[in-house]
Parts: sequence; C-alpha cells; structure tokens
Amino acid sequence: MVPLPEWFTRADVRITRVMARHGVRALRVSLGVVFLWFGALKLFPGLSPAQELAARTIERLTFGLVPGSVSVPVLAAWECAIGLGLIMGVWMRGVLLLLLLQMIGTLAPLFLFPREVFHRIPYAPTLEGQYIIKNLVLISAALVIGATVRGGALVADPPARK
Repeated sequence: MVPLPEWFTRADVRITRVMARHGVRALRVSLGVVFLWFGALKLFPGLSPAQELAARTIERLTFGLVPGSVSVPVLAAWECAIGLGLIMGVWMRGVLLLLLLQMIGTLAPLFLFPREVFHRIPYAPTLEGQYIIKNLVLISAALVIGATVRGGALVADPPARK
C-alpha cells in the first residue's frame, strides 16, 4: 500500500476534527429545521402532503376517538415543539421521547394503509410511502443525537485498540 502524502494526512485530520466538533450540532439543528418546517406546514390546510394520511392514521390508531380536525393541529404543534427543542438544544431527553412517539405514528401507515403507500407491496412505495420511509434516516439521526445527551461526543481520533 502506498502511503498518503503528509500534507493530505494533516488536512484529513483537521477536517475530521472539525466534523467531529460540529457534526452532532449540525445534525441536531438540521433535524430540528425539518421538524419545525413540516410541523408548520400542517398548520395551514392543504400545504402538507402528509396531512390527510396523518389525520386518518391518528383516527385509526385512536379507534375514531380523535378526529382529523383535532389531530392535525395537535400533530403540527407537536412537530413544531420537537423542531424548536432540537434547534435550541433544550430538554433533549423529552424532545427525543416526543420524536420517538411521533415516528411510531409516522411509520404506522406502512401497516395500516399498505395499498396507499405502495404501488407494489413491499418494494415499490408511492410518493407518500417514500415520504414515510425516509423517516428511517430521521430516526437514525435522533439515535446519534440521543447518544450525546449525557455528554458523549464524536471523537475524531479514537484511542488505538490493543
């Protein structure tokens, strides 16, 4: 194996340290922007592509006790609260718990309405299905953020294994 030039190694170390120092914060804020944005869209009827499916999902999950006219504004406020908490970096354990509960509800249409979220079950999602499946990335981001709430951090130069 050919060794890398020294200048390349130094640059790589600097870049990796910057990413380790700022990566989790950038992830937290960007995830917060997504939640705030998508939540805010639900406050305005017809702007969110997920609004109608979310309303029907919540109605089904609550056995018809919570109608869409109530659930959508509550969900919008919930998502906005998650977004603001992530952006500001406050009450992270509570925010991540709200996020987890919201994600469970968000994934529910895959099981409750499979014919609406797949052109061909289970490998060809509709646009709504793709919108739902992308939440796996949001869940993974929340896991990384959650791993740091007790003071953990990314480490650019981990100690060598013995």
